[in-house]
Amino acid sequence: MSTTMYPTESIYNLIPREEVKIEKPPRYVSTFRAQVKHEKMLNKATNKTMGPVKVDLPSPEKYLLKHSKEPKLPEKQPFSYLDDETFKKPQIPAKADNPLMGIHTQKDFVKTNAFENIMAVPKKPQPIYADTKTGDKQLLENSGLLPKYIKKKDFGKIPEYLQHRTEEVRRARDEYDSFVKEHMRQGTMKQLSEDERNNILQGLKMNWGELHHQYQGLSVVTDTTPKKYRKERLELEMKQLERDIDLIERYKTIYIANN
Repeated sequence: MSTTMYPTESIYNLIPREEVKIEKPPRYVSTFRAQVKHEKMLNKATNKTMGPVKVDLPSPEKYLLKHSKEPKLPEKQPFSYLDDETFKKPQIPAKADNPLMGIHTQKDFVKTNAFENIMAVPKKPQPIYADTKTGDKQLLENSGLLPKYIKKKDFGKIPEYLQHRTEEVRRARDEYDSFVKEHMRQGTMKQLSEDERNNILQGLKMNWGELHHQYQGLSVVTDTTPKKYRKERLELEMKQLERDIDLIERYKTIYIANN
């Protein structure tokens, strides 16, 4: 049995219907099209990649010769010895030339060497140390056992960069103090007293204790969305209170705006 479904017959289907033409929206044209085309033509040069339009044909008389593209060696020059006397070796002595003989010196080399050794400054041995039981020796200067840094001129003194840093911190503190004094003189700021600071600190700690008591009473299993949201809200409020308590405990002097 066929499972094809046909629409129900109706006499209205015999009436010819007007064909509905779908009109497409106009094509998008950028407002910068003319500018882009102009910039493209500026960067484009004629014959930039394809070469000139017409190429001169080579002359048939200038055809390619054999070995014409091989590198050519320089022309051979005749060899000749240099006439300069400095480049010539001395001549071999003649057979009749006798060397000078019988010349003696009056210098006593034994006494001279002994005198030079007596007057010489003795060489200082390099300081060494033995680091094994077999007597292996190492230089003492680079070992760190020699107290050579305490003999420097700037040993025990504050480095220059730390002095500059301390001066910058002191200058910034003075500017801040002058800024606070100016605003306090104008009445826009006031300093929080010790009693007010302690009261605020105790109130924050009490609020944190109440939130912590509620947090301890939560269910261990957060199987529903409201339980999850309540736990996250309590954690955020407790973290904010911890930051506020740490801020007030860290700074003894606190200024607030005078509204």
